[in-house]
Amino acid sequence: MFPTLRLFEVISLPFKRSQLGLFQGKMKQSGNNVPFSKKKTRRSWLPNVHNKRLFSDALQKKLPLKVTARALRTIKKHGGLDEYVLKTSPDLLGWEGMRIRMAVKEARAIKPAAVATESPVQPIS
Repeated sequence: MFPTLRLFEVISLPFKRSQLGLFQGKMKQSGNNVPFSKKKTRRSWLPNVHNKRLFSDALQKKLPLKVTARALRTIKKHGGLDEYVLKTSPDLLGWEGMRIRMAVKEARAIKPAAVATESPVQPIS
């Protein structure tokens, strides 16, 4: 229906921190520490997050992002940030990923129009 409807569904995820970067679906996990005495105590594990500056071919600039190690491997597999955000489902992207996806789509839409208006270069004979 509306493009913002899908983004609204992504907002309701329980781990809000994952919406502010490319976390590839990784969430905070919880469990128990179990020592030799078997006295269990609750603890949590956070995703392996790194601050990186990734280059976007469509936008022609580096974007500062919080990225998990899993997302970095997937970005490398897809061949770059642009292909990753275009091919990945919105459920795994979050707010930041959807924002980048929209910017990349707009840049790709503008680029062919600009190329079509340019005159072809004539070779010197």
